[in-house]
Amino acid sequence: MTSSRTVVITGASAGIGRATARLFGARGDKVGLLARGSAGLDGAAKDVQNAGGQALAIPTDVADYDAVEAAAGEIERAFGPIEVWVNVAFASVFAPFHEITAAEYRRVTEVSYLGFVHGTMVAMARMRERDVGTIVQVGSALGARAIPLQSAYCGAKHAINGFTESVRTELLHEHSNIRITVVQMPAVNTPQFSWVLSRLPRHPQPVPPIYQPEIAARAVVFAADHPRRKHYWVGASTVATILGQRVAPALLDRYLAKTGYSSQQTGQSVSPERPHNLWEPRDGDAGQDHGAHGAFDDRAHHRAPQVWIAQHARTLTGVGAATAAATAALAVRHRR
Repeated sequence: MTSSRTVVITGASAGIGRATARLFGARGDKVGLLARGSAGLDGAAKDVQNAGGQALAIPTDVADYDAVEAAAGEIERAFGPIEVWVNVAFASVFAPFHEITAAEYRRVTEVSYLGFVHGTMVAMARMRERDVGTIVQVGSALGARAIPLQSAYCGAKHAINGFTESVRTELLHEHSNIRITVVQMPAVNTPQFSWVLSRLPRHPQPVPPIYQPEIAARAVVFAADHPRRKHYWVGASTVATILGQRVAPALLDRYLAKTGYSSQQTGQSVSPERPHNLWEPRDGDAGQDHGAHGAFDDRAHHRAPQVWIAQHARTLTGVGAATAAATAALAVRHRR
């Protein structure tokens, strides 16, 4: 593990980005923090500094390429060459497809997909000069198996997977030392469910089981240290979702058509006119910093054994191979 690196995180003001920034700070890294909301960015900077790192917070809308480019330049002037870039920022709309406007769809796509393209483009332009660096895309199980009521978000997450695969093959063709990897996330307890644009009758929620953002953050930091072609899967629900889609997609269609609406809503009624963050950040309301966690602390898991398994895959593979060899040898001896 290399410490004191220059790291950039988009969507750093809350949720997974916020928790990830804190972990990089605890390693002594220099962390550039990009997001729209000033209150959340200020809180994230304090988290990084209190953990032992250095922080530079720059209000940035990742849908604006020029703004991302300018922020990267400012970070390198302050901290030196960017070595790790983590794309997290996203937006969403909770509503049936026919209730989403073209402008809203475009906005979600510009943030949740093109924001990753912009971040990757800006990071690679600098990393290519030195032929070194790591880019981590924070994906979702919904990028492999879409669900109802989040068509714009699911479409963006699917697009990120295809985009990243294409870029990876180009880097391989060039024999580049730049690495790019994806971490597929489960449902996470982030503040987005309290400020997302929703036209549902009840308060939106992540589809259970729900995990705390620190679990996701640990996976992101590990992926930054150990980038690989194979995606990292965080949480048993992510594994089940992706494998289920490979084995029985038609069955999942019917299952989600039946359960996908209710599982994304609590029993609490909310007004369709409630404030949301699609066009403007909400963490600036009265200087309020929402932090990393959402409203589901009492229901969120603090551990995900599957993350540990992913981090120790090589060791487990070696143990499995050794066990298989020993078993085979015993079987041969027994037959003799």
